[in-house]
This record gives sequence, structure tokens and C-alpha cells, in this order.
Amino acid sequence: MIHTLTNGKKITIPDTELQKLMSNLQISQADAIDLWLDDNGIELNEDAEELNEKAKKVKINHESASKTHKKSDKPREKKVSDEKKELFSEILSDLEDVYKENVTVLNENKLISVKIGDKTFKIDIIECRPPKN
Repeated sequence: MIHTLTNGKKITIPDTELQKLMSNLQISQADAIDLWLDDNGIELNEDAEELNEKAKKVKINHESASKTHKKSDKPREKKVSDEKKELFSEILSDLEDVYKENVTVLNENKLISVKIGDKTFKIDIIECRPPKN
């Protein structure tokens, strides 16, 4: 179907789309033509434009919930088993016996640094969790 706009411009509208709009929405042919012109951006629908302007004014907070409900900043308590403390002290004392001043504790109950000549070695003690069944 060829439709003439108010400014004199002629537009070809597919008949199948008009028939589909008329049958699905149960509207007249004139309403289907107006709807097709609005949907395809040829004419502006004042009601739709008014709703778009209202929607643009609405501000939505897109922050995640974790930012709004922040956990307290208190430090976590590290739980170190007695076995790990004992192992750490044994390794540290043995290294200090052999390498004397070249042994440094970088992180208590975890990381030891040993300097041998011009090379530095780090020993990291990691306790593995028991497997879950």
C-alpha cells in the first residue's frame, strides 16, 4: 500500500504487515497505518515521546548491593593451628642455627626469607585444609 504523508511524501507500507497489525490488535486500517509509521520512525507519536521524556528523567542507581551494604572494616582474625606454629618455629630455629643473621621472618607463622651468598630464598609454609566428603 502506498500512503501519502502530510508533507506530500509517499511511503510504501507492506500490506502483510498492515494485515498482521489489524488482525492481532483488532484495529482499523487507519490506526494500523499510524502504528506502522510510529514504529518505523517516520512519524512521531506524541504520547510515546512524552513517556520517553518522563523515563529519561528517572535516575536508577546501578550500584551493586555489595557497595550499598558494606561489611565492617574490622580486621579478620587469622587462625593458626598449633601444629603449624610448632613446624614454623622448628624450621626457623634450624635455619638460624645454620645461616645465622641471613634468616628473616617476613610473615609470622608463614614466610621465611634466607639469604645464601648473593641469592635470596623464600620458604612459605602453607597448611592444607582437610578434604570435604
